Amino acid sequence: MNSGDLIRLEHGSGGALARDLVETVIHPVLKSDAYPELLDASPIEIGSDFLMTTDGYVVDPPFFAGGDIGRLSVFGTCNDLAVSGAKPICVSLALVIEEGFPLADLRRALTSAANAAHEANARIVTGDTKVVPRGKGGGLFVTTAGLGRRVFAPVLAPSRIREGDSVIVSGPIGAHGLTVLAARESLPVADGLRSDMAFLYPPISRLFHLGDSLRFMRDATRGGISSVMNEIAHGASWGIEVEEAELPITEEVRAVAGLLGLSPLEIANEGVFVAVVSGAAEAEALAALRAHPLGRSARCVGHVTTSEPGTVVMITSVGGRRIIDFPRGLLLPRIC
Repeated sequence: MNSGDLIRLEHGSGGALARDLVETVIHPVLKSDAYPELLDASPIEIGSDFLMTTDGYVVDPPFFAGGDIGRLSVFGTCNDLAVSGAKPICVSLALVIEEGFPLADLRRALTSAANAAHEANARIVTGDTKVVPRGKGGGLFVTTAGLGRRVFAPVLAPSRIREGDSVIVSGPIGAHGLTVLAARESLPVADGLRSDMAFLYPPISRLFHLGDSLRFMRDATRGGISSVMNEIAHGASWGIEVEEAELPITEEVRAVAGLLGLSPLEIANEGVFVAVVSGAAEAEALAALRAHPLGRSARCVGHVTTSEPGTVVMITSVGGRRIIDFPRGLLLPRIC
């Protein structure tokens, strides 16, 4: 058996190998009429207005500036429903706890999860607990499932995207992944960073009045906005042109990422989503997002074009052009 027949850590980092694993190994086995596309949530049966999603959280360390694994697991699950056009209703929470994990930390994470569910008005209704031997479980892993009711009728899918559409990023990128990395490695250079973790349904729901002009949404978690844009352009008859000067990046994130040799476009976020809207609805969409605190820094970062199908191209600050590919190699592991 060669290395190509084995799972590698990179398969879980949100980049090219992760996408290949899902597309060629996992989805072909599990897809069905109710699960035909790789979307963040799918109907529980054909034609149903109830959508379901599931997620796993292996963040290391479990506590970091601006959040923790409990809050992350609830908000992350609810956000996957929100970008699919559904209002979260309830969440299940399954725990895998490593022997030796402090009870005080478990209580802290669970309290945080309960508070997050209260904020999202999404009840935690069931769960499970398993304990594994010391050295076998990574501290605390959380697996969730979320149920939501569709409140936006059109199915938000890449197939609805058209030439001339606008690509909007809801807020500054890169803070979450750098914050978790700084906590794990005790990096003083990033002491001032905080995770952008947030419940995204309130700003997302402000776009629902756009109707058919709202094409697609996805929260930019593992692999950052680079993965999101490449996922939706992959294999399409159109591509995306991104303006580097329009990317919402704070000076602190830019400086820390530069020092560490990382691209903010490839760093995970937990309070940022990408929306594709018709070009005619761009100004209306931005105005709606900017009226909410979580969307105050929303920017249109680019447009859909047919000039280079299946490709994401960035127009640099000096007028050059370079391809933004799927992130490759080992990115930041265990950040969500």
